[in-house]
Amino acid sequence: MNSVEEPEPRTEPKPATGAGPTADISALPHMADVTAVFSSRSTFSSAYPASTLLDSAREINAAGLSLNMLCQNYPDHQLRRLLESGTRIRCLFLDPNGTAIRAREAEEGHVENTLTTLTALNISVLTRLRDRLDPTSSQRLELHVYDETIRFNILIVDRALCVVQPYLPQARGVDSPTLVIRDNTAAEGLFPVFDQVISEMWERSKPI
Repeated sequence: MNSVEEPEPRTEPKPATGAGPTADISALPHMADVTAVFSSRSTFSSAYPASTLLDSAREINAAGLSLNMLCQNYPDHQLRRLLESGTRIRCLFLDPNGTAIRAREAEEGHVENTLTTLTALNISVLTRLRDRLDPTSSQRLELHVYDETIRFNILIVDRALCVVQPYLPQARGVDSPTLVIRDNTAAEGLFPVFDQVISEMWERSKPI
């Protein structure tokens, strides 16, 4: 009688290493220089008031839309004190006479000229301050405008602390999540990324 061979036991395929929900997330890359994340600008501002960020600054670089932190949330006399004591401040506004700000205004659903008027007002706040400074101090306050699709509001203080707020579709800037980044020379950090963004935007902008 011929013998019947027993079938080999079935072996279930093993999941690929590092794939799916069983992956070891501790082995995944992370941004070592992101120190805090907030769901909105308002929650960020409660934790990091403008005075906390700016009072001791020696260099401030800001790029965004209307730059309300500097122009609306920080007193003129404090800005003047900084500039007269040697602090360098560079501000990059979305051009109130450009097309990008009108596109953003429509995207956020504002009444026409809402953002253009606010930005022009904030620019006038700083130009008026600059005009009242002595010649040496006034050179430390540089104001530029750009006309590009707005993506981020970026504040860099003393080349060490970076605050980044992306602009979301159809949402006001105040509703944007906010990242706080401290430069620690991490190879996979975000600080150099946004430092380069603001530098390249500045090169493409025009002075006021």
